[in-house]
Amino acid sequence: MKKTRFTEEQMVTILREADEKSVPEVAKKHSISAQTIYGWRKHFGALEPADVKRLRQLEHENGRLKKLVADLTLDIDVLKEVSRKKW
Repeated sequence: MKKTRFTEEQMVTILREADEKSVPEVAKKHSISAQTIYGWRKHFGALEPADVKRLRQLEHENGRLKKLVADLTLDIDVLKEVSRKKW
């Protein structure tokens, strides 16, 4: 995955700035392309910088829960296989 030089909070802050000024002007100020700002806008939409932190926490929790469900499903499959062999 490509590393970016801006954090997600900074991206959202730049987007809010682009809402007030023209996109090419903001892009030039931060040394990025206008297309980058449009891509960020597509990804982050109307989020505020504080919302990005909460979104990251929810994504982390969601990943943890998906892993937990996968582990439990695997355990259930193993137990079903063992119970079939007993009978």
